[in-house]
Amino acid sequence: MKINIISVGNIKEKYLKDAIAEYTKRLSKYTKIEFYSINDEPINDNPSKKDEEIIKNKEGEKLLKIIPSNSFKVVLDLKGEMLTSPELASKMNDIFTYQNSNISFIIGGSLGLSDNVLNQADYHLCFSKMTFPHQLMQVILLEQIYRAFKINNNEVYHK
Repeated sequence: MKINIISVGNIKEKYLKDAIAEYTKRLSKYTKIEFYSINDEPINDNPSKKDEEIIKNKEGEKLLKIIPSNSFKVVLDLKGEMLTSPELASKMNDIFTYQNSNISFIIGGSLGLSDNVLNQADYHLCFSKMTFPHQLMQVILLEQIYRAFKINNNEVYHK
């Protein structure tokens, strides 16, 4: 069982790095986690729709090169399916049991993911209709993955 966290942009803030390290440590009891990231493309303050598409496509090409091909690809997408924590736990258990022992969660940059990345995904997951910084999204995702393992192992975790 392995989980890949693939994202646009690097984590610079110490408090986010600390939170990611803490959840990675907690998750090591259940699974191996690997992190992959690409640099985000520079963006003007007021880009046109065409410029936004060009940036998303450049980032998408880089992402597709690093996503392990042998994994179940889950994109974080505002148009994806919203799940409760127990539903995410069940979904992950089903993937690990019946489809693939490797799951890749893909987090886009500030403009989201390119259509090419979205079209190659096996599943589209939405955490909220709100937008979060992609750096913070890694922490939120890791917390929910940890919660899913606790649920699937019938272990107590705060509610």
